[in-house]
Amino acid sequence: MMSTRYDEPPTSVVVLDVVAKSALLFFLALVAVDPEWGNLEGKAPVARAIAYPLWAFVLPAAWLAFRWTPRFPWLADLLITLTCFTDVLGNRLDLYDTIEWFDDWMHFVDTGFLAAAIVLLTTTRATGIAEVLVRAVAIGITAALAWELFEYVSFVTRSDELPTAYADTLIDLMMGWLGAVTAAVIVHVVRRRLGAERAPGAPSEPRPLPRHLRRA
Repeated sequence: MMSTRYDEPPTSVVVLDVVAKSALLFFLALVAVDPEWGNLEGKAPVARAIAYPLWAFVLPAAWLAFRWTPRFPWLADLLITLTCFTDVLGNRLDLYDTIEWFDDWMHFVDTGFLAAAIVLLTTTRATGIAEVLVRAVAIGITAALAWELFEYVSFVTRSDELPTAYADTLIDLMMGWLGAVTAAVIVHVVRRRLGAERAPGAPSEPRPLPRHLRRA
């Protein structure tokens, strides 16, 4: 029989999720006190310090309220948390300003994380690749567009990035689309392989008892 949507997660996934959430809260507390610590001065540090914890804990809150599955979806929650954690960590390490392609890479990765999380939450192993792609791209492009609007309203109009904002936005949206498609394919393929490995084989015929053990 096909396994359910929410299998028991590896302990490592649970640990990584708890660590990522704890580190995210710690980093954001420091950013709220001193935006320069996270290299977020002029990049809406207060808005991030408020929005990121809300986003990172939206799935636990929803699950506690509705309990639509007996097991908490740890992997999906980890992927959602990573969309915030990787942004804060990347800024803290100043990777966005020191590596030219890092911003594009993060749009690809983080949109992929989010798309994968939504696919895991709303589909099963039996879901076809077409539906998986539709859901991944829908949430991926929507999230990518929402992020670009957030950046534009929060700080882009007041920064030196404004002259190149149009081209940068198009590249970011394209990378987000690619990330969503890639995530959808990976989740679908991995699920199918795991399902094939776990699917029980046809039951074999029971061997008859030896003659000397049979009842007369």
